[in-house]
Amino acid sequence: MSPLSLRDEEIQSLGERGWFTRASFLGEGEARAIHAEAKARVEAGLLRPAGIRRGADHTLDRDTRGDFITWVKEEEQGSAISRLREAYAVLGEALSAEAYLGLGRFDLQLAWYPGNGARYARHFDAFPGQSNRRVTALYYLNPDWVPAHGGLLRIYPEGGPVDVEPTLDRLVVFLSERIEHEVLPAHGPRLALTAWFYGRNSG
Repeated sequence: MSPLSLRDEEIQSLGERGWFTRASFLGEGEARAIHAEAKARVEAGLLRPAGIRRGADHTLDRDTRGDFITWVKEEEQGSAISRLREAYAVLGEALSAEAYLGLGRFDLQLAWYPGNGARYARHFDAFPGQSNRRVTALYYLNPDWVPAHGGLLRIYPEGGPVDVEPTLDRLVVFLSERIEHEVLPAHGPRLALTAWFYGRNSG
């Protein structure tokens, strides 16, 4: 089985619970290479404060959302981050073929929480009935994470909340319309690369 193939228990969990996690997605060596590139982009000042809402309603609210972000361009080639994009493309194909989700294009965003209690309040990535995000996939890049750093992902599936540690090389996949979630206050730097997959017929 390819390391990017879905496992039976992952397909079952996605269908029954709306999410799954994998503790090791690409391996520590590749994860550290991606982390180094992501950290370099932060240190180069390439990230900007993230806003909430879209279009004319877009605004900054640092109490609600305290991360800094940049988008990874599809045409970027030859980097560890571009290899993650390729892995996400394979993941999307697997989700379509094995979980029958009919996914198409995806956007890729690098997010950095500087610590100091920065968080992202409880929210959905999409809303039912709209032609928008279908699946959210998170890849964590925190090699030195310890519980004191905080920044847990808290998801709200049926049955009660679940906390996920943002450790290096961890993948989390969930249905964007179904799983409400939040980032708990981060007391140390926190990096993640998030892919949002759209339906095959989405523009």
